[in-house]
Amino acid sequence: MDWKYLSFAHPLFLGLLLLIPVLIWWQNKNRKKNHPSMRLTTIAGVKGVKPSWRVRYRPLLVWLRMIGLAGIIIALARPQSSNTTESIDSEGIDIVLSMDISGSMLAEDFKPNRIEAAKKVALSFVDQRPTDRLGLVIFSGESFTQCPITIDHHVLKDQIASVKSGMLQDGTSIGMGLATAVQSLRNTKGKSRVIILMTDGVNNTGLIDPATALEIAKAYKIRVYTIGVGTIGQALSPVQTPTGIQMAMAPVQIDEPLMRKIAGETGGKYFRATDNRSLDNVYKEIDQLEKSEVEISSYKRYAELFFPFAALALICLALEMLLRYTVFRSIT
Repeated sequence: MDWKYLSFAHPLFLGLLLLIPVLIWWQNKNRKKNHPSMRLTTIAGVKGVKPSWRVRYRPLLVWLRMIGLAGIIIALARPQSSNTTESIDSEGIDIVLSMDISGSMLAEDFKPNRIEAAKKVALSFVDQRPTDRLGLVIFSGESFTQCPITIDHHVLKDQIASVKSGMLQDGTSIGMGLATAVQSLRNTKGKSRVIILMTDGVNNTGLIDPATALEIAKAYKIRVYTIGVGTIGQALSPVQTPTGIQMAMAPVQIDEPLMRKIAGETGGKYFRATDNRSLDNVYKEIDQLEKSEVEISSYKRYAELFFPFAALALICLALEMLLRYTVFRSIT
């Protein structure tokens, strides 16, 4: 019997339990009223006489009767244990996050920097898509599938958390980042296929031109949302100097016409994120635009639990009658 999910089919019967204290009071009152008594001039002769065990344990009869009545009332309320199962039917969406990890993503116009801010919102986005399959592509001067499309979001989140700038040859290859993401999606069978492409720069290297990657995405009917990351104007960024890489103010250059073209021609949308809050809002808007249809069917099975209470009531009442007319039988 599973008592964890206890419920009652007829809970109104439980209100009868309030009568039990009344019955106890009424029985005690009648017992005192009808109890035989005699007047004595002195109690010196009986002062040391202790009551017999029958007298001491006679109140047990009342408690047996009350427990029996309580058991009957609870049995009438029909206690039940419910077991709930859920069937989830989802037409999931296949989504690939394509993330720029070039050196400029270490710029500190986002806190603590662009790449860490991007990882944080990506992790939150994954948590909001429990029924979808997601993957991760990283790119800079080249591109790499960090995590193939998967429903195992724990693995995906571990891969997102491990991303850092410098994992690939430096540069910004938007075409490669897009083409590799398309490659991850081209054979999937989701209700729809989506790429979220995020960069903070201008395409300056790579084996595949962004225009070519765009045509491939269109051929496979993959929708692309593009995000330009960076404040308006200048930002504190890593800059190559004769003494090595130093943090200095540098202009923010994002190829917004290209980003708009990729999004517009694939049915997606371009977003510009200039700080942590706006980047978080971008992912929330994409989450709203790409909603999966999830149907949850709930089934409940009930197991009747009244029998133990009915059995307890029967045993207590039978024992009370047996004791009343044998061991505790009264001559009055």
